[in-house]
Amino acid sequence: MTKAFTTGRTAAMAPAVEELADRHLDALEASGPGTDLIEALVAPLPLAVLCSLLGVPPEDATRFRDWVEVLFDISASTPQEKARRRLELIDYMADLIDRKRRRPQDDLLTSMIAAHEQGDLSMGELLTMGLTLLMAGYETVVGQLGLSVHALLHDPAAYGEVCGQPDRLAPTVEELLRLTPSTPISFPRVAVEPVPLGSVTVQAGEGVIVSLLHGNRDGRTFPEPGLLDPQGHDAAHLTFGHGVHRCLGAPLARLQLQIVLGRLTRRFPTLRTAAGPDAVVWKDGLGTRGLARLRVEW
Repeated sequence: MTKAFTTGRTAAMAPAVEELADRHLDALEASGPGTDLIEALVAPLPLAVLCSLLGVPPEDATRFRDWVEVLFDISASTPQEKARRRLELIDYMADLIDRKRRRPQDDLLTSMIAAHEQGDLSMGELLTMGLTLLMAGYETVVGQLGLSVHALLHDPAAYGEVCGQPDRLAPTVEELLRLTPSTPISFPRVAVEPVPLGSVTVQAGEGVIVSLLHGNRDGRTFPEPGLLDPQGHDAAHLTFGHGVHRCLGAPLARLQLQIVLGRLTRRFPTLRTAAGPDAVVWKDGLGTRGLARLRVEW
């Protein structure tokens, strides 16, 4: 899996991501001086990138988005509806794997099928990994893009710096990842033996959840931890995890953030959040943070 998300392989995807971003921004500009940025750009672009990487046919993208958004939204559907959508998604992935086994292509899912046939992945692992990449790789990046634009629009000085000094883009992206992560907490983990942690000992059998949101604002590590520093920090944030649990898709997420924010600020230097209480609507998400609506004007 790590071979698919190396910095080099991810960088090779940059032209395709740039083309997608330009296409969506062209349509956004043509539609008029105001739009819902989530619907026009933030949601469709990561979906197209992920589908291209994995090998999901473009005509299936809309169905997949509907499935994932129902599964991650804790208020939009009943438990029965979630269960039905989950089964539909599993059936879809199993069918897609079968199709690619018969007609291999140059994509990540085909590579995973080859690993399964060599005995490196069981069928259950293949199915689970495919679903995990599709769901987590889409929902988290959509959330991060929306939150990043939202944060920049609420900090006009930072937005202006990125517009006027493109070299500030990369450190600004890292600051946005640090300050407003779409994944605010880690997966729960359970200690198998007593673990001293600061002034506390986590006993065997006790669960631990790490607040990435708070760790990223640790005043002992980051001076003025609540402020966006366009020059960035030397210390690493925890948004993508750490060590062997580090997010595989981190390079691809960074690439999309840098391309979208770079092009958005260059083409729309006067972008601002629209007036009115309904301009910004937050998702009732499960495990991830994000926006359901971000109406903007320029």
